[in-house]
Amino acid sequence: MSKHAAIESDELAADRTGRAAEAVERLTRWRDDFPTPGVRFADLTPVFADAEGFRTVVDCLASCGPDADLVAGVDARGFLIGAAVAASLGTGVLAVRKAGKLPPPVITREYQLEYGTAALEIPADGVPLAGKRILLLDDVLATGGTLAAAADLFTQAGAEVIAAAVVLELTFLDGRARQGHYPVTSIVKV
Repeated sequence: MSKHAAIESDELAADRTGRAAEAVERLTRWRDDFPTPGVRFADLTPVFADAEGFRTVVDCLASCGPDADLVAGVDARGFLIGAAVAASLGTGVLAVRKAGKLPPPVITREYQLEYGTAALEIPADGVPLAGKRILLLDDVLATGGTLAAAADLFTQAGAEVIAAAVVLELTFLDGRARQGHYPVTSIVKV
């Protein structure tokens, strides 16, 4: 797929999404009480390590923002899918980092996790973001704080988040409700 890909049929899109969902459902490793008691962790490492599973996930996520100028992947598993999707779309990729990982100046946004608080950062200079159309990617949508914080960073930098996409959405945590006015796509909803 390229940045100027033709519009595909609904049948092809449904087939691609179905193949990606099957791989995610089959390969995801679930761990209870990790990283803290009461949290059930979805480990997508086996999905990304499987060549066909990874390819179908990348294709599915790339279809969410074919007109993006830049793909942004959220720390850390979002880096993997972000880079692959950017290569597929023919765009650049920007890593949305955890606080303290980038040299100043940075734009920072704190947010709540289901098991604590954290902060994300992007460069405040060196990467022209004003007016850019961003496809925002992460591995899991849980409470929604991480994705919403990342979107806020780009808005503050003058960019527009045109779409967000995740591999897996934990619907019982209602993270979708915390997102902005951009479409949010998930390959699998649990």
